[in-house]
Amino acid sequence: MIIDATFWVAVSFFIFLIGLIYLKVPQKINSSLTNQITEIKKELDEAEKLKNEAKNLLSDYESKIDKSNKETKDIINKAKKESEKNILEKTKKFHQVMDNKKKIAEQKITQMKQNALNDIKNHSIKIGIEAVESLIKNSVDKAKLDKLYIKNLEQAKTVLKQTKV
Repeated sequence: MIIDATFWVAVSFFIFLIGLIYLKVPQKINSSLTNQITEIKKELDEAEKLKNEAKNLLSDYESKIDKSNKETKDIINKAKKESEKNILEKTKKFHQVMDNKKKIAEQKITQMKQNALNDIKNHSIKIGIEAVESLIKNSVDKAKLDKLYIKNLEQAKTVLKQTKV
């Protein structure tokens, strides 16, 4: 039997394996790998939880954004309706005020016309009375009476013309 270098390598390899088994190196490696695997699983589980929490937060914020968008649209619509209502009310009040002022102006014009007619009546009565007095005083002569009548008639016409202007 020839003992060569390969034999000694094989023997030393078996001694090495026995030493590893004796020192429980494979069990330590196994337990180390198992510990690392469990830590990695924990980290993956934690990452999954964080991912779910992030999804929940995202959906919550999206729903809040949707609600706030709806609320802003509602507020804008309410403001539009209220402004339109205010515009209609103000327009209605404006027309009422204008109608009232128009009525007041028409009443003043009617009153002024009535005052002018009363003034004309009073003035014509006064002229008539003066004419009658003048006729009575000058009733002796028919020619004087005709002249006085024509004169008073012309005065009445000029007064009427002046009051029409």
